[in-house]
Amino acid sequence: MASRAVSPALMAVTTRRAIIDRRALADGLDTTLAALPDYTSRRAALTATLIEALALGSAEITRRLHENPAKGLELAGARAFLIDQLIRIAFDAITTRLYPASNRTSAERIALIAVGGYGRGQMAPFSDIDLLFLTPWKRTGWGEQIIETMLYLLWDLGLKVGHATRSIDELIRFVREDVSTRTAFLEARFVWGDQPLYEEAVARFRREVVSGTARAFITAKLAERDTRHQRMGDSRYLVEPNLKEGKGALRDLHTLGWIGRYVHDAENVSALVDKGLLTAAEARQFRRAESFLWAVRINLHDIAGRAEERLTFDVQPELARRLGYADRAGLAAVERFMRHYFLMVRTVGDLTGLFLAQLEEQTSRLAWLPGLTRKPGRLNGFTLRRGQIGVPSDDFFRAEPSRLIEMFALAAREALPIHPQAMRQAARDSVLIDDRVRRDKAANGWFLEILCNRQEPDKVLRLLNEAGVFGRFIPDFGRIVARMQYDMYHHYTVDEHSIRAIGLIARIADGTLRAEHKLTHALLQQLASRRVLHVAVLLHDIAKGRGGDHSELGADIAMKLCPRLGLTAAETETVAWLVRHHLLMSRTAFKRDLADFKTILDFAEAVASPERLRLLLILTVVDIRAVGPGVWNAWKGQLLRELYEAAEEVLRRGHKQKGRAERIAERQTALAQAMGWSPDAASRHARRFTDSYWIAETPDVLAANAALIAEAEAAGKPLAIATRPDPDSGTTLVTIHAADHPGLFYRIAGAISLAGANILDARIHTTRDGQAVDNFTIADPLGQPFSEAQQLARLERIIHDVLTGRIRLADRLAARPLARRRAEVFQVQPYVIFDNLASNRYTVVEVGAADRPALLYALTRALFDGKATIHSAHIATWGERATDTFYLTDLTGQKIIDTARLAALEKRLLTAAGVTLKRSVAAPVPERAAAE
Repeated sequence: MASRAVSPALMAVTTRRAIIDRRALADGLDTTLAALPDYTSRRAALTATLIEALALGSAEITRRLHENPAKGLELAGARAFLIDQLIRIAFDAITTRLYPASNRTSAERIALIAVGGYGRGQMAPFSDIDLLFLTPWKRTGWGEQIIETMLYLLWDLGLKVGHATRSIDELIRFVREDVSTRTAFLEARFVWGDQPLYEEAVARFRREVVSGTARAFITAKLAERDTRHQRMGDSRYLVEPNLKEGKGALRDLHTLGWIGRYVHDAENVSALVDKGLLTAAEARQFRRAESFLWAVRINLHDIAGRAEERLTFDVQPELARRLGYADRAGLAAVERFMRHYFLMVRTVGDLTGLFLAQLEEQTSRLAWLPGLTRKPGRLNGFTLRRGQIGVPSDDFFRAEPSRLIEMFALAAREALPIHPQAMRQAARDSVLIDDRVRRDKAANGWFLEILCNRQEPDKVLRLLNEAGVFGRFIPDFGRIVARMQYDMYHHYTVDEHSIRAIGLIARIADGTLRAEHKLTHALLQQLASRRVLHVAVLLHDIAKGRGGDHSELGADIAMKLCPRLGLTAAETETVAWLVRHHLLMSRTAFKRDLADFKTILDFAEAVASPERLRLLLILTVVDIRAVGPGVWNAWKGQLLRELYEAAEEVLRRGHKQKGRAERIAERQTALAQAMGWSPDAASRHARRFTDSYWIAETPDVLAANAALIAEAEAAGKPLAIATRPDPDSGTTLVTIHAADHPGLFYRIAGAISLAGANILDARIHTTRDGQAVDNFTIADPLGQPFSEAQQLARLERIIHDVLTGRIRLADRLAARPLARRRAEVFQVQPYVIFDNLASNRYTVVEVGAADRPALLYALTRALFDGKATIHSAHIATWGERATDTFYLTDLTGQKIIDTARLAALEKRLLTAAGVTLKRSVAAPVPERAAAE
């Protein structure tokens, strides 16, 4: 490992004396210190001088940052250059003016060595300074004085210093035992002090530690990289990526540098070219990616005012503005910036594969044997190199461009990886794909084979995408490559989301996810055409970002593309229908009352066939699950399963529901048996409720309600509250039995919010003798059930205290500290939609708004104030957006159809949706109004 004092990043810094003129500053300081009488005054003068120099230098770097924010490498080097000069001035002043030693022994030598990122000469505004104090043998008193004074001085400057003091022997022992320490020293750079001491340490490090350990080091660093990727989400395409530790980010570039330096003592990226690990063109890509990522990181630190590595939604727009991105047709500036980011990290991934492949060629014991390349007949001219598909010549794809598709089909069919050199050629030659190739029957057949492969199709599709072949062969797909969706719901770019959804089909079908998706797994075995499903999943979001309804636009694309891929007319029609209606099932399940039979009839009428219903359920499941971690939950699965089963019954039997009276009688009989009631007791209980209650609730909820009512009446309790966690759905059922009175719903909603829970569903029932039986399905903010005994007790206590007037609800909600939420960065325009056709009995109102604590309370309070009666509520959240749907009647139990009345309700709801709670005294509640 050659010694170095100047890194490539430091070499990139221009007009250095404008940052700090070390010689002039040192000369002036020496004169000042020489004139001062004692240690204390000299120490104070030194500190003041360096504080001023640091402030001036930092101001100059900040000026350059704001003037040229995209010069990442120069800005990274500028900070390291400034720190270097300050350390050199400090060391000279301390050793000559504070603790001078006229006759130093051979032990009184110190080398100041930068390690880690500081050793690379790359620093962001809030990066740590990693400094090694190297001594020849054991520490002397003079040496300890120098090191201690240096550290206190740097801390007085407000710098974050990571430091260690080692003799050469200690250093060698530490780096031999610990790979992380070894990696840090691998980037060691001489800063100041005794350079021969540094040179000796470097020579011993190379001779005693590095020699013969290259393979072990490579293995350790790649394992470390894989673990880091898993921790960061294992995708380059997260919409809030970590630009230091994420996949394809700066740490991956560092890993390449570490390995190249360890194996070949490669000082910089140019040396990697000299060693044959990268081509000159790839080295330029490396530098561009590195400079871009550093520019983003430095600007991110500056915006955040701290060491921040995650590109969160709130900083992305400002980063886009600083780096010069502007709105363009169909893409906002922030989306253009993030697309550039994703393309850059993809480049890093490509470079990593090529680099490691070349390294394997060089370090393999068999690398010199040319006979390893062979051409099995089944590979149709492709080669097999160490178990990886390769190409026999540089012009292989140019001779027949359709081979670009065939290679990936072979990879899918044979379950073989593709050699990075072949990926490099595919990426280079992807421009050869033209309309002739797109119309080629064999090429389309190969593509469909890749898409419908049952063994991890997403892996090969991802390779196809990263080589640039996917977007060239399917140009409409190319338009969504690296396209982010600037919201808190989607975790991945559009292309990555679609590819993940296709992979989920295979994982559900092969049984990997069978336990979580039993119905979906069973339905996959019943499909008439699996390729219809795979193509529909591929295309369901393909028209995102085009300015219109992406479902309709995507259906148009499907009608043109499917015949090209070889689908029949009937298959094409089904794919187009699925793309057009891919949101129908989720919207119905999550926004509508599934106990209202008209909901089921309307949905079944739209679907029209059992095969479409099966396809739509599977598409809906993988679409939701591929959005990101934590988006899918058992509650959503339960709602989709209920909708599927109800619609499947309608489609199987025709538009004829099992007799309503018959279903009610069956449930009443089953409940009586479960409760052990006599016929008279069962009849009395049945007469208390209207027919809608028996239809809306499941048998287990009916039994839970009956038990609560019986217990309350036996104890003479006017108010009874019960909670029941349900691990299968990941929710908790909360039941309130109380005398019915106006405003009961909004008070309960407020109480549940005050307890820290979210309401997912609510069904409100009033008995014929004036009692309310309300069932709320709730979860915690992380989508988990309330299940701890203390949690449940607190929830019940708060509901009880609110309903009995012990808590002034509006005051308590307004007084809650609402920390700044990430969602506030998004502008969500509230809307209200009334629908008097969705239900035969109720007016359905859908309210969309920015999600926030106690939103449901505000909306239900607005409906109460507007004299509307709520019969059920269904709540869905999509990141920063909430959609709350209510089934309403007026006070007489009729639909609300008067235009003026609807307009007044709309105004109240929009006001509630668009404002935050303010501290106020709750308005008095009238003594009695209609049942809610």
